[in-house]
Amino acid sequence: MTVVFVHGVPETPTIWNGVRERIDQPTVALRLPGFGGPRASHPRDRDKEAYAAWLADELRAVDGPVDVVGHDWGGHLAMRVVSAYDVPVRSWVSDVAHGWHPDYQWHEAATYWQRSPEGEESLAGLRESPSGSGRTFGDLLQPRGLSPELAREIDDVHDEEMSAAILALYRSAWPNFHADWGKNVDRPVVAPGLILAPTGDPMAQPARDREVAARFGARLVELDGLTHYWMLQDPERAADVLRRFWAALPA
Repeated sequence: MTVVFVHGVPETPTIWNGVRERIDQPTVALRLPGFGGPRASHPRDRDKEAYAAWLADELRAVDGPVDVVGHDWGGHLAMRVVSAYDVPVRSWVSDVAHGWHPDYQWHEAATYWQRSPEGEESLAGLRESPSGSGRTFGDLLQPRGLSPELAREIDDVHDEEMSAAILALYRSAWPNFHADWGKNVDRPVVAPGLILAPTGDPMAQPARDREVAARFGARLVELDGLTHYWMLQDPERAADVLRRFWAALPA
């Protein structure tokens, strides 16, 4: 059984290294197209559905069935795949399920990126900041638990292509995921799911996570004291939660 990890925005597969080292089974960490990888791998369309279709194809290419673990946007894409695509997924994990709640409102940075030209100007400023005196992605995300090492890597790969991908993804997800993806969950999600709710994240919404988990028929585990970047903050605990989930799956 292969575990496929999917990072979020604006991250890289490095985010999963600590957890992967503690998982005693084959693992793959995908790189979202446009986030530091080959340009040729980028979907023709940049919206969230194109990324979901890309993820579905990537999962089909792995000897399955697979266990897919998504963080942030990777979690949203995993939830879309298991609820709308025919993919041999044994189980799935996400940590941002509240984005699928009908009352969810995007955080301040997202609403900024969803506007033009404000979004373009914001990301251009973040690209230029590593060599200047302005803010970087690291400055933006370290309060949520992003490590300085990964922050530097993100700043190194953040180019115009990555900015374009970020803008297109967020702009295709207004006002939230319930508006289209969530509203149209019209078939049972057969694969067992686990939704993680890191309560130490300043943007945590565990009550809404629980409601969405119930709709998807998924388990919910609160990660008390851990942040949005739970896999960086405590990779041993993160791996243990995942191992326990997989161990309880039907044979």
